[in-house]
Amino acid sequence: MRYNIYMNFIKKNWQKLVLATYLLIIPVVSFAQNTESGVPCDKSGKICNPLSTTDTLPELIVKILNGAVAIGIPIVALAIIYCGFLFVSARGNSEKLTKAKGSLLWTLVGAAILLGSLAIAKMISSTVTAL
Repeated sequence: MRYNIYMNFIKKNWQKLVLATYLLIIPVVSFAQNTESGVPCDKSGKICNPLSTTDTLPELIVKILNGAVAIGIPIVALAIIYCGFLFVSARGNSEKLTKAKGSLLWTLVGAAILLGSLAIAKMISSTVTAL
């Protein structure tokens, strides 16, 4: 009985709960400092520019792609888990199986593009710097 009361409360107020969670988490993340060996990079407490050491365009592209890969890999993992859920929930239904196969195919294509772009950029960067 008590479980139903909690679930009804969550169903009615889920948007407020999400908003309250973000209001508690965002200040913690936004006041984070970039540190090297425990010392803030700026004595005033400001966050340092992570691209300040980038001098050339190939270095900038590689840094941007490294960031995209760091964000994209967990998203790809979640998408593969979702595709597995689609396979399990299909239960032999041919239409749902087709949808699950298509979702898995495009998830793997996206992962290949994500990782391939980083590999191609590093290859082009090393070729250009060698010339």
